Formats: sequence, C-alpha cells, structure tokens
Amino acid sequence: MTHGDTVHLDFGGSLAMLDLVQSVSEHMARLAGLDDDALHWVGVAVRESVVNAIKHGNCNDVGKRVYLEFTLLLEDAPGVRIKVRDEGCGFNPDALPDPLAPENILKSSGRGIFLIRSFMDELIFKQTPQGATEVVMVKRAAAGGDAAPPAGR
Repeated sequence: MTHGDTVHLDFGGSLAMLDLVQSVSEHMARLAGLDDDALHWVGVAVRESVVNAIKHGNCNDVGKRVYLEFTLLLEDAPGVRIKVRDEGCGFNPDALPDPLAPENILKSSGRGIFLIRSFMDELIFKQTPQGATEVVMVKRAAAGGDAAPPAGR
C-alpha cells in the first residue's frame, strides 16, 4: 500500500479540541480528493470517534491522551485513512446495543458507531497491547463524483 503525507495529533482528552480535529480532518479529506458530501461524512465519523475516545475510552479524564493519525492514500483508489486511539480500557464493539432496535430508537445516544459504519468505506476496531481502543477508518474518493455512502453498512 502506498501512502502519502501523514498528520499526527496528540492531545489531552478535552472536547475543546474538536474544532481543531474537524479542521485537520476536512483539510486532509480535501487533499484526498473527497467531494463535499464525503467531507461531511468523514467529519461526522471523526468527530464521533474522538468524542467516544474522550468520553467512553478515557472516561473524560483530561490527563489521558487521544491520538489521531490522518494518512493520505495514493494507491489505485485514493482516499484518507484515519486512526483514533484512546488510553482507556477498550470495549467490544459487537456488544453494543442495536440503535435501530425499538427499545433504543428514542435514546439520545448510542448511534456514533452506527454512523461511523454507515459513512466510512472501511472500519476496524483494534485493541492495543495496553488494552486501549484504536479505531481505523478509511474513506475513498468516489470515482466519477458518486459519493453515496456504502450500501448495507
């Protein structure tokens, strides 16, 4: 796999950093050739994953760090790969309740991972050797300007 430029962000677990994260995310997505719709979807996915890292992974502990890595992909299908890692104790994404189940449909939270899965082309959850969670997401530039989110996710 051939990669282009990579940008790293490393910050204490504060929601005040979301605007900076959003700006870097948008800039890297534009460099990757994503259209306006895909820019929006990447922004939502990155924001949700960073909020999850801060609130759920790091339990709002500002002493714990959040690490982001944005890498431009320059292969046959250009795009951007984003990694988000917390310093928490990890979680099992398969154990999350279904946000579309009738008992969850009116809840005000619990849709972040569902949205990320819907908006990104690839999504992998990894547990680090220290037990933290790393989320790896990829969004590819659409061929011919068709930027619809992937079907069936």
